[in-house]
Amino acid sequence: MKFRNPIAILPILIAAAVTCLGGCASTGIERSAKATSTLQAVEADYRQVPVQVDATAAALSDLIKPGQSKVKRAYDRYADNVAEMEKLGKKLDKHTAEMKARNRDYFEEWELQGKSYANPQIRELSEQRRADLRQAYSQIPEASIGVKGSLDAYLSDLKGIQTFLSNDLTPKGIEGITPVAQTAMQDGEKLKSAVRPVLSAIDNVKSELARGGAPAQ
Repeated sequence: MKFRNPIAILPILIAAAVTCLGGCASTGIERSAKATSTLQAVEADYRQVPVQVDATAAALSDLIKPGQSKVKRAYDRYADNVAEMEKLGKKLDKHTAEMKARNRDYFEEWELQGKSYANPQIRELSEQRRADLRQAYSQIPEASIGVKGSLDAYLSDLKGIQTFLSNDLTPKGIEGITPVAQTAMQDGEKLKSAVRPVLSAIDNVKSELARGGAPAQ
């Protein structure tokens, strides 16, 4: 098909390009929404950690209980909880990495756009709000120092116990692994304690957002 007047369609092409650029550009509201969604995902993961630790501890305690008559069923329940704990750990790693990346992009873009304000009062307000929120967000990784190490060590022990018992699910094998299992349950309690400061830091961010949050760019 031939266009007899190619100049006539030029305004249409320009309008389409402008529309695409406008639609594809990421606004401050959109970046804020993405940052908030990843924060919520991380919070949900951290809140699930103590719940899953308790469920795993209950299953392990039932498995090593003296005189356990349904050993295989107790073992399967324990193995299922170990798998859930491992799945949760992977989700937490994934969501934490996403949160860091989105927060970095969000604050960097906010800083760049904040420099474009002609009004010095608006520019100063933007810088102050960005600094306040960035400070609140920075408390999350600071509070989470040590959590990953504790979680990895805890998971390693849980899986070690599972592997040991998969080869020796006998009264003697269970008796032999019981001290290790009891230590693992204690480590689970330590992991729960390590998670509390992170949840507190997340609550601080939510409080800062409630105080005013980030201005739309």
